[in-house]
Amino acid sequence: QVQLVESGGGLVQAGGSLRLACVAPERTFSLYTKAWFRQAPGKEREFVAAISWSGGATAYADSVKGRFTISRDNVQNMVYLQMNSLKPEDTAVYYCAAKDGSIGVSEYDFWGQGTQVTVSS
Repeated sequence: QVQLVESGGGLVQAGGSLRLACVAPERTFSLYTKAWFRQAPGKEREFVAAISWSGGATAYADSVKGRFTISRDNVQNMVYLQMNSLKPEDTAVYYCAAKDGSIGVSEYDFWGQGTQVTVSS
């Protein structure tokens, strides 16, 4: 099973910023829709943001709109999540995901192992 690899998590104070990165191991993934999800302790995994293969379309959860920005670099086979104005409720394990389909909040076939983001108050 192909694994995506996330990086960039860590501990930050409320109001701070972090940038998550995700690399896909194969060039084929440069044509895939990419997304970020997160899972907080005791909660179900939830959609955060997605970006189409061209980067021309993006989607965000209401809880992160205006604070988070998803972007991608198809030459480097990377996808990023810039997180600004972080809040304690953003604390979660963040997962990168990919699918060979249109942008959306579900039906992602490929996942990373996750990176921990902790926001202190």
